Amino acid sequence: MSILLAAFIVLSYLFWIKCIYYRHRRSFEKSLKHLMKSLSNRDNHFVASQTNDVDVRALVVTAHPDDECMFFAPTILRLVELNACVHVLCLSPGNYYNQGAQRKKELLDSCAVLGIPASRVTIVDHKKLPDDPNAEWSISLASSLIAKHIRTHSFNMVLTFDGRGVSGHANHVAIHKAVSHLGSTGQVPDGCCLLSLVTVGLLRKYLSLLELPLSWLSSSCLCCIIGSQGYRQAKGAMLCHRTQLLWFRYLYIFFSRYMLVNTFQMIPQGPRNLKIY
Repeated sequence: MSILLAAFIVLSYLFWIKCIYYRHRRSFEKSLKHLMKSLSNRDNHFVASQTNDVDVRALVVTAHPDDECMFFAPTILRLVELNACVHVLCLSPGNYYNQGAQRKKELLDSCAVLGIPASRVTIVDHKKLPDDPNAEWSISLASSLIAKHIRTHSFNMVLTFDGRGVSGHANHVAIHKAVSHLGSTGQVPDGCCLLSLVTVGLLRKYLSLLELPLSWLSSSCLCCIIGSQGYRQAKGAMLCHRTQLLWFRYLYIFFSRYMLVNTFQMIPQGPRNLKIY
């Protein structure tokens, strides 16, 4: 009897996952349009598209080559699928092991797999923004670089890490502080939303698609999910980063929920105390 009950629970959970997956696949575009429309109502700036395409100009801000596919692949793929204009701004060339030149090329190859042309990829190489988990990045410098990029390309969506940086890397956290600083000081143009990728606990992080119901129950403002085809693209993008393919990265590719699911929270915009250095 207990075996039958256990089997019923497992099958019910898998069925729940399937239902959530198909529901979110159908509702993602609707959720995205609702998010952008809420900005237009607030700022009277964004004009919603009258076609099936979502009128989004999105900037994904990362710290190192490989962040774009390790953490943001589901979002990038879904936005590209909806014909959104997606750019990547990487604030370091990933030169921690003196492999910066090779890692720049790997980033361009990875973005090509994800559907982002090289013309939409910008890599910053600045001595005050080194690839180093022990380095203290200049938040004022990072925020000024991001702000300039936003103004130059008229983005209406910026996606980056949250305050825990998914992996806890100090460079990831610094980017969140930089984007939060822009939001708190009013340096973000009207109609531009700031979104941070939600960090989940270690167990949830490596549950792969089994984690989906927990993401569905969370209070995220945007959830991106990809299927088997999207996963193959995300995996292909990650395999472009040959310098980073140590044995534990293969485990990450197969088990991390970030290869399949992204959830985002809104970064507040308005006066707020934030330490700047």
